[in-house]
Amino acid sequence: MTGVDTETEWRGRFDSSLMRTMGMPLRLLVRGRGAYVWDDEGTEYLDFLAGIAVNSLGHAHPVFVDAVTAQASTLAHVSNYFSTPPQLELAERLKRITGAGEGGRAYFCNSGAEANEAAFKLARLNSTPTRTKIVALNNAFHGRTMGALALTGKPAMREPFEPMPSGVVHIDTTIEALEATIDDTVAALFVEPIKGEAGVLDLPEGFLRRARELTEEHGVLLILDEIQTGVGRTGAWFSYMNAGVLPDAVTVAKGMAGGFPIGSLVTFGWASDLFTRGQHGSTFGGNPLATATANAVLGEIESAGLIENAARRGVELRAVIEGLGSPLVTEVRGQGLLIGVGLSEPVAGEIADAALANGLIINAPNDSSLRIAPPLIIGDEEVREFGERLARAFAALS
Repeated sequence: MTGVDTETEWRGRFDSSLMRTMGMPLRLLVRGRGAYVWDDEGTEYLDFLAGIAVNSLGHAHPVFVDAVTAQASTLAHVSNYFSTPPQLELAERLKRITGAGEGGRAYFCNSGAEANEAAFKLARLNSTPTRTKIVALNNAFHGRTMGALALTGKPAMREPFEPMPSGVVHIDTTIEALEATIDDTVAALFVEPIKGEAGVLDLPEGFLRRARELTEEHGVLLILDEIQTGVGRTGAWFSYMNAGVLPDAVTVAKGMAGGFPIGSLVTFGWASDLFTRGQHGSTFGGNPLATATANAVLGEIESAGLIENAARRGVELRAVIEGLGSPLVTEVRGQGLLIGVGLSEPVAGEIADAALANGLIINAPNDSSLRIAPPLIIGDEEVREFGERLARAFAALS
């Protein structure tokens, strides 16, 4: 395309100018529309990763574009010394859709990791001299900042940055481990309802219900990380609703504003009284541009029936994957439009590469798992194209 660097040029610019915290980008993307994106050479891709479960409405959705444009032309940022109508509206909306109700409160920040940092501090506020432990799950992921990383149950990610903030205990994801650990010495339990970065791993049947029983019995905060699973992706506003429980706090980000950076910690009941004035804050958190965009995105998800669409299309995508008849596919996991594919061989990266070569964006969170997380707007045509392109990717390995 005219005015765009060649692949060698843009890769060189990336390598010489950006911090080496991530790998070399797969493509240089220049525009998007709906569930499709295009690279600098004009090649089209069906985006079934959605910015890692971020682009709820896909790309360049009119509701998103109009919200950003209108608010940016009115009032973009005012600091946390002031409030704005979009901020108030979003806080009230989050109380409603999370189930926190009148006793709930929302704190706004700019990312999922920041939301989990706020939740970590909330957990510490429930500590006493005898209630000192914060429990999290092995193989879970909560972010890369120091508090969120301390919660993350992946030792290889923590080790280069140790010592971590103290007090976190990691346990296996079993009901037996829960029952052996949750007692009056625990301040909070952190749980991902589905472990997205581990390959979209479901919790054992009954795990959340038992966690809720035990935490209530012992005065322990149940804090759910719904950063990847929330905002309609699993066929409910939040994945815990599928399990029929309510937490004491939930962290939300990714899909909430459809690509505009925002995060939130929403508290329920007694947990809403733990933070007091001056104990936490964020300069950019809850600014009118971010909150107006989130209101527009969440409003469209609700009015357009996209939660129901996520449930329906998730069933269809699972059928497509199972219908491949590939011996490589051993398991299809997840809920709604957050799907993990378990593989019999460590070839997930090769399949993801082959998918990209066939115009399909998915990813491999580990060697034996594929992750599929398309925009919530997908319809019949996108499901059909997904099946065709994924089949070609699997065929490329045979």
